Amino acid sequence: MSITQQHLLDAYRARSLGEPAPPAPGTHDRQVVREWRDERRFRAVLSARPARHRFRDALRRWRRRST
Repeated sequence: MSITQQHLLDAYRARSLGEPAPPAPGTHDRQVVREWRDERRFRAVLSARPARHRFRDALRRWRRRST
């Protein structure tokens, strides 16, 4: 069963029971990724490591190399 089919089934069950419909798949993905990133940065600070963004650092290194 796909995610879409499961969501439709859950929405049908909720409607038949008079409950609010569940959120659509992917609704909270950005929030989850942000919270995961913040947790990783927090743990880095606790373990005395620099809390940097890997992509941003890689982009800076690439820019320095290309100029």
